Amino acid sequence: MSPSTDSALQRVAIVTGASRGIGRAIALRLARDGCLVVLVSRSAESLHQVHQEIEAAGARSEVSPCDVGNSQALQELIEAVASTHGRLDILVNNAGITRDGLILRMTDQDFDDVININLRSAFVACRAAVRPMMRGRFGRIINIGSITGLMGNPGQSNYAAAKAGLVGMTKSIAKEMGSKGITANVVAPGFIETDMIANLPAEMMEEVKKNLPVRRFGKPEEIAHAVSFLASEDAGYITGQVIVVDGGMDM
Repeated sequence: MSPSTDSALQRVAIVTGASRGIGRAIALRLARDGCLVVLVSRSAESLHQVHQEIEAAGARSEVSPCDVGNSQALQELIEAVASTHGRLDILVNNAGITRDGLILRMTDQDFDDVININLRSAFVACRAAVRPMMRGRFGRIINIGSITGLMGNPGQSNYAAAKAGLVGMTKSIAKEMGSKGITANVVAPGFIETDMIANLPAEMMEEVKKNLPVRRFGKPEEIAHAVSFLASEDAGYITGQVIVVDGGMDM
């Protein structure tokens, strides 16, 4: 996508979990692509830092703090964005949390918290977003999954369930919305250099890295590249797919 000089034609994108890591990289990339990016996260202060980066680069963004676990607040935010700008073109559901623990020790609350933030919030956001997308006859829904949702991982039965559910939900949305000009896809990262893996034991990280064909971890920007393509007009014939970006981990 190239930047538009006509604000009425500028694509409007919402990115949840945009304050850091993969979400931040996605927001910066979509802004560089010419989108007006609505930045969503609980931390207003962190969002403002991303907003300033985008504005300094000559692009446009808006800060919209929201706890995506609050379904009503999330739905109202998306409806407000579509109403204010008269359109909503791109939705990236990236917000996520972990509450790791072996199944014998995992509490109901640990399970419910992860499902609520990682899966239910994406459902609420998609449901709210498809209405304005249908009116515009264009939509790109990109849900950020995880290789864990395809392979499983010890100590992450809640996270794996949420990310696997995201795949099934996305494929269903793709079948429902394809005739309306709306695509829905999942980008499933492997080990990416973010805060989420920063606290893992160094020995474990080195062992993982040795077993990756590319011999390194991914960068948040490499996930953003995939999202950028799926959000573009060029990806209009790609829907219901899981794009794995994991350095060959799942081979």
